[in-house]
Amino acid sequence: MKKSKENTPYSKGDILEVKIEDIGNDGEGIGKVDGYTLFVKDAVIGDTVKVSIMKSKKNYAYAHLDEVITPSEYRIDPPCPVSRACGGCQIQNLDYKKQLEFKNNKVRNNIVRLGGFEPEFIDSIMEPALGMDGEGSDDNAFKGGKLPACFRYRNKAQFPIGTDKNGNPIAGFYAGRTHAIIPVEDCLLGVKENKEILEIVLSHMKKHHIPAYDETTGRGVLRHVLIRKGFKSGELMVCLVINEDGKKGKQNSEGKNAQNADKIYFKGQQELINRLASINDLKSITVNINNEKTNVILGNEIHTLWGEDHIKDTLCGIEFSISPLSFYQVNPIQTEKLYNTAVSYANLTGNETVWDLYCGIGTISLSMAKKAGHVYGVEIVPQAIDNAKDNAKNNNIDNATFYVGKAEEVLPAFYEGKLDEQESKGAEDAMPDREKALHPDVIVVDPPRKGCDVNCLETMLKMKPDRIVYVSCDSATLARDLRILVDGGYELKKVRACDMFPNTVHIETVALLYPSIHANADRWLFP
Repeated sequence: MKKSKENTPYSKGDILEVKIEDIGNDGEGIGKVDGYTLFVKDAVIGDTVKVSIMKSKKNYAYAHLDEVITPSEYRIDPPCPVSRACGGCQIQNLDYKKQLEFKNNKVRNNIVRLGGFEPEFIDSIMEPALGMDGEGSDDNAFKGGKLPACFRYRNKAQFPIGTDKNGNPIAGFYAGRTHAIIPVEDCLLGVKENKEILEIVLSHMKKHHIPAYDETTGRGVLRHVLIRKGFKSGELMVCLVINEDGKKGKQNSEGKNAQNADKIYFKGQQELINRLASINDLKSITVNINNEKTNVILGNEIHTLWGEDHIKDTLCGIEFSISPLSFYQVNPIQTEKLYNTAVSYANLTGNETVWDLYCGIGTISLSMAKKAGHVYGVEIVPQAIDNAKDNAKNNNIDNATFYVGKAEEVLPAFYEGKLDEQESKGAEDAMPDREKALHPDVIVVDPPRKGCDVNCLETMLKMKPDRIVYVSCDSATLARDLRILVDGGYELKKVRACDMFPNTVHIETVALLYPSIHANADRWLFP
């Protein structure tokens, strides 16, 4: 049966004038015409704009921004010339103070609406959002000569490689909701060295006729260029992600990174290595094999072509080894603020037992181990746990134990005394004090965007920690999980947003909970 067409007040192509009065979760401007809601990408709160309807529904429509009639006081000229086409920086045209206000409200409103908390209560416990401050630095890429501090903050960039209409190789980013590459060799969120590296790679591809990977046919060689930089160390890494058409390179017996510089993966390989190796502070050139027809950027097979298989950087006073596959927060300046907030909320005195779930390479675990009695980290990625153990050893931290496995499996297995039966076990050290670990002082969680698994949350409630510190990259799933924990007997004490991704709509949040029976414990928990 054919679906009947909705009755809508406006049709595709209709031209309207509207005042933007709010911002949506994805950074789009929101305005109303006679009570009918319009969502307008690239419009800023306070703008009066002319728009054309793209898609209309009964109660709302999506509209294209045709003209800014009267610009908002919060509108700024975005430094990046392709910000609108690229779409990666959804709110680069919004004054940074207003960005922080928007993000703080986003966290607040999600916790209120999705978590079912009273607005007045949330307003009373929310601390000011942690933004990027300072004047920025001189930058020739910006016409004003000095980029604000909320740029050049990313220590990692993954550039897809493609071909333009003239057959030339290009690097850039995918336009929103597409896999069409917008050429961008110097993203202003990334480091200056990215541009030099990409120019070398693209000129080499053109000289040696190395084809870019084609997602449609599965043919071609170069898929992505991954670049990482240690902000404290200055060390640079380049990882070339290639399609080897099903051919497997030689690996060592453990299937880990292998020094395999003798194997030729692409034309003029040594020439490209020599050119890249001449860049100041470059320490690692690797190749990653990904032969799958997939949106996943990296495959599991990595070979070191030159230098080390990792770079080093220092975060919160701890030195970390970072490989191409390592999870490492992309904004080190804000990461220190985020983790310092988490450590502060944990209120460590030196004797506490701490669980760190979804621990990655141990960034939070090791930060807390410096101030706790013992920390137990859990992470599903085996290589991340290998990194965590190495990082602990290299920093002379001997009070951290790490397990490989899903948090929702490892934690219940430990609680039920079945951890040794789990294939995912990965701790080499014996449990120093099982009873303390069963009822820890602190449990820290830093889950992916989907939030914590319900089995993990239920086990946390059974273990009855004195404090729960929840680090979240998605305030919607955070709100859901906070409701579960509060319904399970905990009280929400503090919430603080931290802007890890300026000029985008994404925001990290730290929340603190403690058992509701301690409602009057401020005197000893928070002197």
